[in-house]
Amino acid sequence: MSTIGSDIYSSLGMTGNTSTKKKEESLGQADFLRLMTEQLQHQDPLKPMENSAFLGQLAQFSTVQGIQDLNSQVQGFSTSLGNDQVLRGAALVGRQVLVPSSKLALGADGGASGAVAAPGAGNVTFTITDANGQKVHDFTLAATKAGEVAFNWDGKDALGNRLPAGSYGITASHAGSDGTNTKVDTYVKGTVDSVTVGTDGLYLDLPGLGTVPLDYVLRVS
Repeated sequence: MSTIGSDIYSSLGMTGNTSTKKKEESLGQADFLRLMTEQLQHQDPLKPMENSAFLGQLAQFSTVQGIQDLNSQVQGFSTSLGNDQVLRGAALVGRQVLVPSSKLALGADGGASGAVAAPGAGNVTFTITDANGQKVHDFTLAATKAGEVAFNWDGKDALGNRLPAGSYGITASHAGSDGTNTKVDTYVKGTVDSVTVGTDGLYLDLPGLGTVPLDYVLRVS
């Protein structure tokens, strides 16, 4: 994930006066007209500027003016997109999202859930590990065909004891009817706690799972 600290400072107006300096150093429409007027006033009377050269400079002026207008429109469009991202992010706070992850967030009560994509009919075995990588529980679900297999862990170990809240690891493997064994990616559900707007998009803060880009979200519920 890219660094987003500079974006926060920019939003607070703490980036200094670099934009003002760049604006002062650039040539605008008035400067272009002033240069053209000076050129006409000081041209050689014996070799006056040809009409084609004059028209060429007018065409260049029109091109520059068009580019400036286009830049203004693009900047306005970019600002609108940024505002739209903020609104989209605010709408996701408190919602559940399904994202790819090898971790589960277990709360003080309830369990954790998610899904895998089975490559075919067979059995999918899930293994839950603690923060030290020690297995605390495993269970198997049947896959009748290729596609999504949802799982739900109740937060208990193999002996039925409730485990403490925290972050747990999860892995899954698929045993096909033909005897093949394949490791499959796990997708887990997490609740969006907050949203950060970065230079390359939105990032969702999921307690116990970390921060993920909006592009990683497979489902919102």
